[in-house]
Amino acid sequence: MNALPEINESRPSLAAAEAPSAAPTTTESTRSRSWSWKALLIPAATAVASVLHWQLSKQQNPLATTAYFQFLGIVGGLGVLIAILQPFWAGLRKWVNNMGPIIAATLLLLSIAEIFTAGLHLLLLPYFPSPASVLFELMSDYDVLFDCAWHSLLLLTEGYLLGVLVGVVTGVCIGWFPGARYWGMPVLKVVGPIPVTALIPLSMVIAPSTTVSAILLVALAVWFPVTMLTASGISNTRASYLDVARTLGASRSYLIFRVAIPAAMPNIFIGLFMGLGTSFLTLVVAETVGVKSGLGWYVGWAQGWAEYGKVYAALVIMAVFFSTIMTLLFKARDRVLVWQKGAIKW
Repeated sequence: MNALPEINESRPSLAAAEAPSAAPTTTESTRSRSWSWKALLIPAATAVASVLHWQLSKQQNPLATTAYFQFLGIVGGLGVLIAILQPFWAGLRKWVNNMGPIIAATLLLLSIAEIFTAGLHLLLLPYFPSPASVLFELMSDYDVLFDCAWHSLLLLTEGYLLGVLVGVVTGVCIGWFPGARYWGMPVLKVVGPIPVTALIPLSMVIAPSTTVSAILLVALAVWFPVTMLTASGISNTRASYLDVARTLGASRSYLIFRVAIPAAMPNIFIGLFMGLGTSFLTLVVAETVGVKSGLGWYVGWAQGWAEYGKVYAALVIMAVFFSTIMTLLFKARDRVLVWQKGAIKW
């Protein structure tokens, strides 16, 4: 009888059990509203860039100077707004911790480039215009640049998808069927190493138009790496996977589409990335020969008129354009190969 009170007294009360859980909640709430000092990097870099540009503004085009001040004002205003809001927004604080130093370093590099071009004149005009001149050309010629970027996107999409489709089909055939491997590998070894740009004269003779010629060149540039990596992934599928599937009564089509191709997806994506890089190069080169619109055509046209500010503006658009497509492909890879997360580092 006396043991019961002792047992009851030894049990922790409900309030005591719940008390420790309240402390982490308060700590997490405090951490969620913490402030990151990296949020000050963007406004500080913008202020430095503004002061340097003001010192060098008399030596540049007034319209370009005004446009650059407007650009710095927008970036600085957004930086101040981010610094104010980031203590209350965890996602924004994470973004500013990752991108704040990069954006600040970019602004400082633009200031250094402005010193070397508009200030010290170590990089001579017209080959090396100042960042303000490039921004002015980007803003004044935005309609033509947008039209060229749109045509380049169409050419790249059509050529890339065609190359991927043909490359995956031929890669699966070469990797799975011995007869296709016997006849296909010599063709790959002969045709694959030939630079696609060397085939531009031949494609212009065979293709019915310059647009079709550019699409076929991009498709050929994508076809080789996608075919090689797909064939390698299919042929290196683990025999244990195939044996288990055959034991369970799987047909040949099931083995190909449900076992071999999923097992080869990491190799296929490597081929897609390699093909995307070669397609960028091929697209720009193909557009300089015959095509009447596109970023490559714009660069050639601006260079012919010695408008190097327009050339650099087109290069900026290319960088944004191609990096966005590459990022989308990374997102697609992460969704398809979600089972590899934590196992392979890219």
